[in-house]
Amino acid sequence: MARILLIEDSPTDTAVLTQLLERNGHDVLASGSAEDGIDVCRREQPDLVLMDVILPGMNGFQATRALSRDDETKAIPVLIVSTKGMETDKAWGLRQGAKDYIVKPPREDELIARINALLGS
Repeated sequence: MARILLIEDSPTDTAVLTQLLERNGHDVLASGSAEDGIDVCRREQPDLVLMDVILPGMNGFQATRALSRDDETKAIPVLIVSTKGMETDKAWGLRQGAKDYIVKPPREDELIARINALLGS
């Protein structure tokens, strides 16, 4: 269906989300840091980015802002997937350019529905 870039530093979360996405027909690229994820996003031009917030170095809010302001990547929707579940976190993520925000652990049906909505399918 879609090529999805997962920017997530937890090997467990990466494995769980990758299995979930692949089970639903998506190809997954994974990156363990925001800086690497930005490079992969520019190079690979995925259909969508799933972004964690708490990352080593640059955080997911900063990376989302960088991707949403870069001419090469600003058309790629970012869906933040984070344990940070306060309304202020969600509002801040959307202000940085994310198209949606979902709290970990996401329910499979809800995550897939939100991905499909962002992909227009």
